[in-house]
Amino acid sequence: MNVTDLLSHFRAFSHFDDAQLAQLADIGVLTTHAAGIQVLHEGDPPSQLLLVLKGAFRIQHTTQFGPLTLGHVLPGDLVGDMGYIDGKSHGADAFAETEVELLSFGAEELTSRANVDHAFATAILWTLWKSLSAKLRKANDQLAGFFRSEQEASSMELPIAPPLHDDAFRVEMRDKRDLFQEQRLSALEINLLSSLSREKKFEPGAVIFHEGEPGDEMYVVLLGTVLISKFIPGAGDEALAFLGRGDYFGEMALIDGQPRSAGARAHDDGATVLTIPRDVVDGILDVERVSSLRLLRLLCSMVAQRLRESNGKLLGWYLLSAGRGS
Repeated sequence: MNVTDLLSHFRAFSHFDDAQLAQLADIGVLTTHAAGIQVLHEGDPPSQLLLVLKGAFRIQHTTQFGPLTLGHVLPGDLVGDMGYIDGKSHGADAFAETEVELLSFGAEELTSRANVDHAFATAILWTLWKSLSAKLRKANDQLAGFFRSEQEASSMELPIAPPLHDDAFRVEMRDKRDLFQEQRLSALEINLLSSLSREKKFEPGAVIFHEGEPGDEMYVVLLGTVLISKFIPGAGDEALAFLGRGDYFGEMALIDGQPRSAGARAHDDGATVLTIPRDVVDGILDVERVSSLRLLRLLCSMVAQRLRESNGKLLGWYLLSAGRGS
């Protein structure tokens, strides 16, 4: 089986057409590593994007209390996607748990191809967005399980503000347009998002959505601050991120169709957000045509940042517990 046919069997590339698969295969290099080999080192620059063909990786931090496993990477998964998106050094080590077969894509070559072919760039960004979102969901779940005791701590509930917002509140069209213009979107995208988004104003502490709810829309912050948090059994409500003007959130449920992995509420200063329905998101980011590369890059960058923050929180808790966390 040639590399193009091999790629076509992985879900991560199911939206690539034959020409795009061939282009990706053209820059891929097949490598094999024995079990126990460290393939990526924490702190190294992001020089390649790896696709696991066979075997499994363990992603971990090495600490004075021993290794902290952040996750496992299996066939069809990507390694190095976070660094490829944000250009920052690798945040953890990657060890082969078994003999592994990889397809390696040089970061510079991949970027060079994407820069001259917008359809190819769209396909790559879609793959990275899905990959990073799946890892963020797993990281959030790992945070929730970190302090889980043998008792059913998940039955604990925290009092939360009811989902109150002003239904009569309206935002001027020019204020919406200003927000999307700041993100350097195209005129068509600015018009679509400004016209089809709906504004909501939330008082301080009011819930925007609950963890575990289904999601049919994503959001962008217009004014104020939004707190993204997760209930951690045995530890309480943990802040995952504070989002301000221009930050998007709630998009993960649109990608994988799973319930919200965290909750969102207006912070102390309240928040005005724009809601963007699923059908609008699907249309403006349609992988079958030249989608909004700028918006896709923004979404990928934001997910990568939140993933780094979640991994950082997990590491902090592990160190505070002197390595006793799960």
